[in-house]
Amino acid sequence: MKSCERELSRYKILVTGASGFIGPHLCRRLCMCRADVHALSRKMISSSSSCPHWWQGDLSRLEEASRLLNSIRPDIIIHLAGYAVGGRQLDLVLPTFHSNLTSTVNLLTAAAEIPCRRIVLAGSLEEPVLGNGHIVPSSPYAAAKLASSAYGRMFYALYGLPVVVARIFMTYGPGEPNVKKIIPYVINSLLEEKLPELGSGERKVDWIFVEDVVEGLIQAALHPDSAGQTIDLGSGALVSIREVVGNIFKMMNVRQEPRFGSSPDRPMEQIRTADTIESTRLIAWQPEYSLEQGLKKTIEWHIKKAEHEHIKDV
Repeated sequence: MKSCERELSRYKILVTGASGFIGPHLCRRLCMCRADVHALSRKMISSSSSCPHWWQGDLSRLEEASRLLNSIRPDIIIHLAGYAVGGRQLDLVLPTFHSNLTSTVNLLTAAAEIPCRRIVLAGSLEEPVLGNGHIVPSSPYAAAKLASSAYGRMFYALYGLPVVVARIFMTYGPGEPNVKKIIPYVINSLLEEKLPELGSGERKVDWIFVEDVVEGLIQAALHPDSAGQTIDLGSGALVSIREVVGNIFKMMNVRQEPRFGSSPDRPMEQIRTADTIESTRLIAWQPEYSLEQGLKKTIEWHIKKAEHEHIKDV
């Protein structure tokens, strides 16, 4: 269900983490719909366009979060900022804690001081499911996301802050800045005529195209009954990494076989399917892109990017 341009044009919307992966796609969509879009990034962004309006700031400092929100006074906040690294190393614990949990709590605290129609927190499929007894997050990132969602629910229950948690599943698509993610890594390896080094490929994942995630975030922000809810943004189906890699090889006309088992798998990987039936019931959203359609668009984008870089180097 495409979000309504007329409705979006009424709101001032703050997107945090706007220079990451999902953020630029979301900002473009909101600007197309004539919303008053304010984009926040830790680094300075210069742009000749009037939409979005860029702000620089670090939400891990409460005084800065308060200053930004009091300056912008957004109707809607879509909070994507964070350190999206799924590694298990000890040296990731504190950076992930401050970038994901501290920044979220500061944002919620600052938002509680201003009138706000909706705050959408980006959750993750990596969060362990509550109610399963013994809860052990699989990574520092998963722990920070679990705690962030818990704080969001607390702010809703105790302080009446209109928070909705959008639990985002494995997002892929054009513009992914982390070239180590499996889909851009495989595509770029093949464009460079190299065989990617892969794990077993046995993990099954719920893949969701980035444009579908954007629509889900917008619907979560606009739907009148979304506050206090946790909404899954995924495809509702599991497809193994092995199958996705095989599809990429086939779509790129690579006749060689993928080389699985040449690198270790991460421990405690989550295998979870989005409840899209419940998402449709709560916010009238469901994904539109099939995996094949999404991969086709992603491969085309990488090919064009490689061609453009080749022309620049000539």
